[in-house]
Amino acid sequence: MSEDTLAVRSEYDIITVRSFGRNVAASLGFGVVDQCRITTAISELARNAVVYGGGGSVTIRTISNEKKGLEIICRDKGPGIADLELALRGGYSTVGGLGIGLSGSKRLMDEFQISSSAGKGTVVTVRKWLR
Repeated sequence: MSEDTLAVRSEYDIITVRSFGRNVAASLGFGVVDQCRITTAISELARNAVVYGGGGSVTIRTISNEKKGLEIICRDKGPGIADLELALRGGYSTVGGLGIGLSGSKRLMDEFQISSSAGKGTVVTVRKWLR
């Protein structure tokens, strides 16, 4: 198992982390379609950390036990999400965006977990399994 954590504070960092994630996914043997899904999820989660959380980090971890896959953990120390149910609905946005960040990431990946506390930030963990 390998693990790398990258800081995300700007649009440039989002590009860097998504490119890094794509390379890790390719090296594990994910096909082009799954690489695109993983890259999109990383991009959406990192963008949320920058826009809503004031920046944060993205950890990309390879998993190699009974299953082989990729785990992405996006953390920020922003204001947290007041209504998780609402935030997870497709089309919901607080800044006039497309509203595909959280709900889209959830649909693109095999596993999705989120925890958020007012004033303490948000942690989103997603996993994609190699088939």
